[in-house]
Amino acid sequence: MEEGCSWMSDETTELKLAANFEPATYEAWLALVAKVLKGSDFESRLVSRTLDDIRIAPLYTRADTLPGTETARPGEAPYTRGFSRPGEKTGWDIRQFHSATDPAEANAAIHEDLRGGVTSIALHIASPGTSGLPLNEGSLAAALDGVALEQTPIALVAGEAVVEAANALESLWTERGIGDVARSGHFNADPLGTLAQIGQLSEPLNQSLARAVDLVRKTQSWPHVTALVADGNPYHSAGASEAQELAAMLATLVAYLRACEVGGISPEQALPKIAVSLAVDDDQFLSLAKLRAARRLIWRVAEACGAGDVARQVHLSAVSAWRMMAKRDPWTNIMRTTIACAAAAFGGAQSITLLPFTYALGKTDSFARRVTRNIQVVLQEESNLGRVADPAGGSWYVEKLTDDLARKAWELFQGIESKGGMAAALNSGAFQDEIAVVAERRNKAIATGRIEVTGVSAFPLLGEDGVTAEPWPQAMPLTPDPAMKIKPLRQSRLAEPFEQLRDAADADAAAKGQRARVFVAALGTPADHGTRSTWVRNFLASGGIEAVIGEGFTSSGDAGAAFANSGARLACIASSDAVYAELGEATAQALKSAGATHVFLAGRPGDQEAALKAAGVDAFWFAGQDRIATLQELHRLLEIAPSAA
Repeated sequence: MEEGCSWMSDETTELKLAANFEPATYEAWLALVAKVLKGSDFESRLVSRTLDDIRIAPLYTRADTLPGTETARPGEAPYTRGFSRPGEKTGWDIRQFHSATDPAEANAAIHEDLRGGVTSIALHIASPGTSGLPLNEGSLAAALDGVALEQTPIALVAGEAVVEAANALESLWTERGIGDVARSGHFNADPLGTLAQIGQLSEPLNQSLARAVDLVRKTQSWPHVTALVADGNPYHSAGASEAQELAAMLATLVAYLRACEVGGISPEQALPKIAVSLAVDDDQFLSLAKLRAARRLIWRVAEACGAGDVARQVHLSAVSAWRMMAKRDPWTNIMRTTIACAAAAFGGAQSITLLPFTYALGKTDSFARRVTRNIQVVLQEESNLGRVADPAGGSWYVEKLTDDLARKAWELFQGIESKGGMAAALNSGAFQDEIAVVAERRNKAIATGRIEVTGVSAFPLLGEDGVTAEPWPQAMPLTPDPAMKIKPLRQSRLAEPFEQLRDAADADAAAKGQRARVFVAALGTPADHGTRSTWVRNFLASGGIEAVIGEGFTSSGDAGAAFANSGARLACIASSDAVYAELGEATAQALKSAGATHVFLAGRPGDQEAALKAAGVDAFWFAGQDRIATLQELHRLLEIAPSAA
C-alpha cells in the first residue's frame, strides 16, 4: 500500500463530525428561536394543539423520552409497538371495498382486483339505510363464484342484515367443503355502530346484541373468523376527534365483552372474535399514533378482564377516512389515500381498506379500483412499508403523541362508562352532541383557512376535472316502525360547504351562459401584486367564481377603464401595502366611477382602513376570515341562487 493512502488502511479511527462545534442544547435552540420571534409569544407562534387539546411542540429531544419506550418490543404488552412478534408475518392484508348491487358485476370486479394484488374483499350487503348486494337467493354465491374462499378472507359490511349475510357466507363455505380451520373472514356485526350511524334498529338492542353473540359462539371453532367489530369509522365520519373515535371504539368493545359474558362467553374466548376498525386520514402522525394508542387501550381493557395476553389476537384494521374525500378535483384524493395508507402501515394495521378516489362522486369503476389497489401494492411491495415493525417507534414525538392520545381517549372512555356505557351515551344523544361540537370547530378551521383542503379550499381547479361517476344506487328504506330510535350521527365530508358553493355557481353559469366573475385590479409589478392576486384567484375559485385579472396597472384610470371593458360588476384591488398607500384610494374611486357596484381590497387594511372605505372600498378579503360566509355573501351580490343541497 502506498504511503499517503492511510484512508485505505485496516486501522479504523472514530470520525467525530461535530468535534469542532459546541454541543447542541435545547436552551441554545430556544435562544436562537427567541431572536427570530422578536418578542412574539413562543406558545402561540410555534406550538399547535389538536382538537383533543393535545400539545404539539416544534421540537422534541431526548428529555421527552417516556419511561419504558426504549425497552418496548413489538409483540409484547402493552402492544403499543404491534401485536406481531419478530419473525411473524410482515405486511398487511390488502382489502378492496365492493358495493355493486348486481352479483355478476360484483363477481367480475372482485376477480379483477384479486388478479391485481388484492388479498381480501370487503363486501357491502344491502340493509336498511344503505345500498349494496341484495341478499336474495344465490346472490352471495354468484358474487363470489370462482373465488378461492379458503385463500381469500371476506369481510362483510352488512349493517342490520349481518346475521343473514353471515349465515349465507357460512352456507357457502359448507357447500364448497371449506372446513373450520380454512374459513377466513370477518362478519363485522356491530349493533351499536349501526344504531349510531342510521339512528335506529328494527329490533331491541339487547336482541340485536344476543344475535351477535350467537355469531361469536358459532365461530369459536373457526380460528380465522371474527364475529363482531368495534368500529370507530361511523364516529370519525361524523367529525369525531382522534380521542373521541378511540373512546367510542373502546366503549363499544367493552359493551360487546359484557354482552358475551351475559351469553356465557368469557373475555378470553370473546376477544379474538371482536375485530377493531379505525379510520386513517391525511394527518399521518395523528393517524399512526391513533393505531398505536388503540393497541395499548385494547390491552388495558383485556388486562382488566384478566385476559391481557389475548389482546394480541384482536384483529386491527384501518379504513381510509370517508370525511376527507372530495368531489371536486378528485385526483387529489389519491394523495390523501396514499398518505392514509402509509399512516396505517406505519401504525401497524393488519388489514387496510382504501376508498377509491371517486368514492364521493358515486360508483367506482375499474380504473378507480386499480389506482386504489396499486397504492397498497406499491407501498407494500416496492416501498416495503410492511417489512419493519413499528418504524415510528422510538421517535420522541410519536411516542409522546401516542401516550397523550391514549390518555385522553381513556379519559373520554371513562366518561362514557360513568354515564352507563356506549348504549346509554348514544341513547341520550350526549355523545353525538360532543362530536358535533368538535366537528364544528374543525369546520370553522377549514372555513378560516387554518386547515386547508387541497383542490377544494386551497389550489382549487375552477374548470372541469374530467372525472365522472355513476350515482350510487338508492339506499334501502329505513324500517318504518323501528324498535329503537336515537339521534343519528350527522356524517359529512370536510369539503361539502365549498362543494355546495361550487354546485350553485355551476348551475348559475349553465343557466346564464357565463360564469360569475369578479374583476381583479392587480396594481404595480408582479412582485407587488403576485401573492395577493394569486390568493384572490384561488379564493374566488373555491366558490366557483372566475377572477378576471387585469395586471400591471400603474394608474387608477387604466384600472377603471379595464374594469369597464371586463363585463364584471364587482371588482377587487390586489397589491402590496406600499402600492395601496400610493394608488389604493384613487383606484377604488376609479372602479366605482366605472360602474363597480362593490369594490373589495385584498389584505388587511391596517391604518388605511378609514381612508380606503371613504374612497369606496366596501369590504376587505384576507387570510383568516370566514371564507364560507364571505363567499356566500359574494354569491348573494352576484345573484347566484343557493344550491339545493
